[in-house]
Amino acid sequence: MTDELFQRPENIDKVFGILEELWGNEAKNPDLGHEEPLDGLILTLLSQNTNDTNRDRGFEALKTAYPEWDAAAAATKEEIADCIRVAGLANTKSERMLLILEKVRETFGLYSLKGLKEWSDEDARAYLGALPGIGAKTAACVMLFDLDKSAFPVDTHIARFCRRMEWASEKTAPEHMQSLLEAWVPRERFLGGHINIIEHGRNLCSARKPRCGKCPLAGLCPYFTKTGAL
Repeated sequence: MTDELFQRPENIDKVFGILEELWGNEAKNPDLGHEEPLDGLILTLLSQNTNDTNRDRGFEALKTAYPEWDAAAAATKEEIADCIRVAGLANTKSERMLLILEKVRETFGLYSLKGLKEWSDEDARAYLGALPGIGAKTAACVMLFDLDKSAFPVDTHIARFCRRMEWASEKTAPEHMQSLLEAWVPRERFLGGHINIIEHGRNLCSARKPRCGKCPLAGLCPYFTKTGAL
């Protein structure tokens, strides 16, 4: 990657403005978090390597069987795996979940992450990232949605968008894109801007057949300039 791609893109504010005109999530300021941040963490853990429907089904089954996290912590790995099997990788996720619950109890004295709201952004990110099976994206999702902290998670839609806009290269890791976006984007645009790009990726800037002919960003998009995709 050349050094230029690490510089703040000149058109980034304009792009975010157009996305906001199109999808409007900054104005909506949707509340997608959970009263208990630990719920958000476990839900995001279940989302790994599966779709939203199966993630939600797995989480619902888990909470139905174990309404409180202390009950889940007392269950066996096999019992947890049976509850969340629909979400995939049940054995791995159940093992990580029980380890996470143990770590949370050790830190806060109860099965809750509400205490992280009082921590600095840097310390909260480091704590979440050190939990078993929790990567940069999962930690950022919990920070943004459940802890009201500064983070810009990068999922497949956002990574694809950044590469097509040439804000990053094909080799840029999502964790690095996250750092770049957090440096480039004003904090107040993190939540709505994040959701706007995801909606854009789902509806227009899809992986296989992007609908560039209907995209208001086409004139600013290097991918469209190079491919002429319609």
